[in-house]
Amino acid sequence: MESRRLAGILLLILSAFTGTIAFRLATPAIAFYTRDILQASMLSVSIVSMSFVLARAFSSVFGGLILERGKRLVYIGAVAMMGNALAVQLYPLTSTWVQVAGIKLLNGFLNGLSWPMAQFVIAVATPKEIRARVTAIYFFFGSIASLLGNYVYAYTIDLGLGGQMWISSAFFVLTGLIMVASYVLLYERITPKRKKTPDGERPSLDPRRILIIASLMAVIVAFTSGEITYVYVSEALGMDKATTATLIGWAGFLAAMLSYFASWLADVRSERRMVLLTSLLAALSPLLAAVKTAPTVFLGIFLALFAFQSFRPISRKVLASYHRSSLAIGSVNGVQNLSTFLGGMLFGFAYSLGEFQGVVTLNLALLAFTPVSIALLWQGVKLKGGGE
Repeated sequence: MESRRLAGILLLILSAFTGTIAFRLATPAIAFYTRDILQASMLSVSIVSMSFVLARAFSSVFGGLILERGKRLVYIGAVAMMGNALAVQLYPLTSTWVQVAGIKLLNGFLNGLSWPMAQFVIAVATPKEIRARVTAIYFFFGSIASLLGNYVYAYTIDLGLGGQMWISSAFFVLTGLIMVASYVLLYERITPKRKKTPDGERPSLDPRRILIIASLMAVIVAFTSGEITYVYVSEALGMDKATTATLIGWAGFLAAMLSYFASWLADVRSERRMVLLTSLLAALSPLLAAVKTAPTVFLGIFLALFAFQSFRPISRKVLASYHRSSLAIGSVNGVQNLSTFLGGMLFGFAYSLGEFQGVVTLNLALLAFTPVSIALLWQGVKLKGGGE
């Protein structure tokens, strides 16, 4: 790749790193603030967590539509990222979980504009033959930052929510500036919408089936998304906050590191087989996490994160070949976030069901995902090639 294109791609990968540190530092801080200081119920914590993904679901599609009106509008995503710096400063001023949820909605809207645009740009700017692997590296650097963000949270607990949000704000501003620089370098390669021609580039798998699988997978792995994960692990295993954040960070890091090999296999072997494998692992993950022992809980979290981290770059590679690629990538982000919202709310409502005591102790809220797991397996088996 020529130097200008390479520099732009590397900057976008760096933005995934800095932006995820900002987000991941804030997530456990807000989770434990809402649960412990504001005394919110688990359902309320779920609403707080899922209000973010609900807002992000709609703004992701909105961002894709905006970008189709002109590629110069890609800079809106960078400005939205910097807007998060102001939004997180409002959290220390809250006194009820409802107020926290309202700010989470704002955060979700801003993130829905910024991240899908970045994912679209890195996908279309990368040569097709290495697209899944480069996109996987992009997400991998986000996972490294997720691990470090959890460590930053653990080591800055004494600063309180206010001090932690100042650190988060600084990283959000830095991320927005990096995005601006990368878009300038890659501007000529940004093509949100192409004419549909018989000899044009086509998706290797059916885009509609990819959207269905993305939706079902996101419902299932919702228990690993946001504040509810930290609270569930801490309460189920009796762990302190710092240890919980650190171990969840390591699970995400290892999952992302191994997901690169799935992306490599998708590039050089079979995308369909990798989608089928990730569907199987995602389907098993809540069943394992439901068993209340440390090995099974963390194995379930790891499988969910590995499946999701592996599927994301493959789906972006497939959809980047669609003639309306910016809308397609915005839509898969929107579908996944809406499904994550539904899965998180299911978990929150079912949490009150408690546990089943037998040979092992089972969390009934996680067992509630079983029908969705079966549906995901069925869709993975039915997946065929595209050709639109």
